[in-house]
Amino acid sequence: MPLRYWGIIASYVVIAQLSSIVGVGWLYNGTGLDKYQALAVWSVITFALTTIIALASLRPDMKEAAMRSDKAGIGSTTLWAVAGVFLALFSQMIAAYIESLFGISSASENTMNLMEIARKAPLFIFIPVLFAPILEEIIFRKIIFGSLYKRTNFFVAVIISALVFGLFHFDVTHLFVYFAMGVVFAFLYVKTKRIITPIIAHMAMNSLVVLTQFNLPEEKIREIQEQMQTILTGGLW
Repeated sequence: MPLRYWGIIASYVVIAQLSSIVGVGWLYNGTGLDKYQALAVWSVITFALTTIIALASLRPDMKEAAMRSDKAGIGSTTLWAVAGVFLALFSQMIAAYIESLFGISSASENTMNLMEIARKAPLFIFIPVLFAPILEEIIFRKIIFGSLYKRTNFFVAVIISALVFGLFHFDVTHLFVYFAMGVVFAFLYVKTKRIITPIIAHMAMNSLVVLTQFNLPEEKIREIQEQMQTILTGGLW
């Protein structure tokens, strides 16, 4: 794996993730921001910086990708990105249903915590709808999946990369849901040969989740999830 890939991963871990341990407290104690605002400001700054580093590091890859003749066109890429949203939601519902068979609630503590921060500090919304999809697709699909795919095959590469993707969300209870999404995004990447395809699908899906969480009470969201699972499983069985 090229050194620049390791640099992107290191930047993501150190700048976008670990730096908050010190940075958020520094902002909270040194400014008039409350803890949610401090977390939002620090997260947006560090995620934006990491995104810039990642995109700058990928300039050689972008030039190489521009020369590829087998990549999907703009129209096909757009269609697959839109279809990818529905595929990701469908895979989520299947995964959530399977988890429910083991008594796991459909409510994600990770999502609820992120939405709590976003409600208290709306600036934080930029993380799930913009910066996180870009960085996660670059790291988990282009770098990890792509590197493994070149050396193994789709199934080995997707299992490992989707598993790492799920674990990195620190929500082991819903690991299978994140794993399913990782499989869909990897499929979109392979299908179109463009990393922008899963990035757009990921952004759109996260935006949909944010809008839903902001405009509907938790009870209504669970009701909709249960109805969709009933429709889905009724069609399957």
